[in-house]
Amino acid sequence: MLEEFTEKINIAFKKLRGLATINEKNINEPLRDLKRVLLEADVNYKVVKSLMEQVQKKSLGQEVIRSITPGQQVIKIFYDELKKILGNSTSEFIMRPNNPMTVMIVGLQGSGKTTLCVKLSHYARKKGRKPSIIAADPYRPAAAKQLEIMGKATNIPVFSRITEDLILSTKENIEDAKKSGYDIIIMDTAGRLHIDEEMMDELVELKQEVVPDEILLVTDGMTGQDAVKTAVEFQKKLDFTGIVITKLDGDAKGGAALSMSAVTGKPIKFIGIGEKLGDIEVFHPDRFASRILGMGDIISLVEKAEHATDRERELQKKLKLDNFTFQDFYDQIQQLKKMGPIQQILEMIPFGGKSLKGLKIDDKQFVKIEALINSMTKEERENPRIINGNRKKRIAKGSGTNIEDVNRLLKQFIQMQKMLKNFSRFGLKKFGKMQTLFGGI
Repeated sequence: MLEEFTEKINIAFKKLRGLATINEKNINEPLRDLKRVLLEADVNYKVVKSLMEQVQKKSLGQEVIRSITPGQQVIKIFYDELKKILGNSTSEFIMRPNNPMTVMIVGLQGSGKTTLCVKLSHYARKKGRKPSIIAADPYRPAAAKQLEIMGKATNIPVFSRITEDLILSTKENIEDAKKSGYDIIIMDTAGRLHIDEEMMDELVELKQEVVPDEILLVTDGMTGQDAVKTAVEFQKKLDFTGIVITKLDGDAKGGAALSMSAVTGKPIKFIGIGEKLGDIEVFHPDRFASRILGMGDIISLVEKAEHATDRERELQKKLKLDNFTFQDFYDQIQQLKKMGPIQQILEMIPFGGKSLKGLKIDDKQFVKIEALINSMTKEERENPRIINGNRKKRIAKGSGTNIEDVNRLLKQFIQMQKMLKNFSRFGLKKFGKMQTLFGGI
């Protein structure tokens, strides 16, 4: 999906990856390349302009994280801004429990409305609901017959009685579906080759009479800016609740997906990625942005590094107050464990980087450290200096270790306090004994 777009984006990223520093002069060319790629992909010009302005502004004003390259950080900023354009958060297709709901499907002819009705019914059925489809297109030849054939093939009921009075017959079909126990009722409305007043007026009247719970606009992902223009017109008249972009498995440029939500202010709820019944996905802006960029590893790395930076700042505040305790140490261990293997994480954190790659740290040693700290009283954790001989015996017995282990931990904890106090001033080279702290208990 969108392979060509992704490839061009990554070619533009190559110049970013090579940046050793970030300034207005050296960031202009890579961002100009990204802008050109987005415009070639048929992304709305105003959307592109706003996106690139935000990326440049935030890149120049960002504090560089020491364990990643400046270029990687700019890519992460680009990714975050891309998510905002795509809607920032997933907008669920809400199916109310124990209460029938009506979904109105609208769009131009050829956008994939009829196929979507069947796919959406299949999706609802997998969620435990009882879907049905209403034929509400009196103009396209054999439209109702097509729905009946597709419904029969997928075992989805279709109510297809259409009379000269479209509003009345549609309302009757919906009522019949509800009486039959179907709780997701999907209406396949008429499309046109282009937007016209007659078409819009009919849809507006249908909306007013039926009062659907959801109105989904179906747009063809291959039509680029035309799809965006269509969405704007439908939004003015119908105020739809969500967007579905189809045919993203073909030669789609991707511009429609990147522009649609930003231009209309409405969320993308589903994307169509193939012809099969199950080829429909809930739209997740973060995942879609990752697919486009093909940069999931870098994004994860930056996010972890940002988290580690926040933890380092908290740690430094405590050290300045000279009150770093065993409880703080224990809390740090728990935070690191949540992020993944200690060895892997320490290679990412700001005061580590490449210089930590040779440091061998066994996660199992933390089990012993935790046991020792857990055997201490709250007072002992806050003030290790009060731990005398009797307290050491109790701690050793409670942790299943010996007094030598307790003495070693106390000694190394004091060493660690001294080392951490100097991290920000002297870097890592002076602290080769860190391996003893983590590996020698």
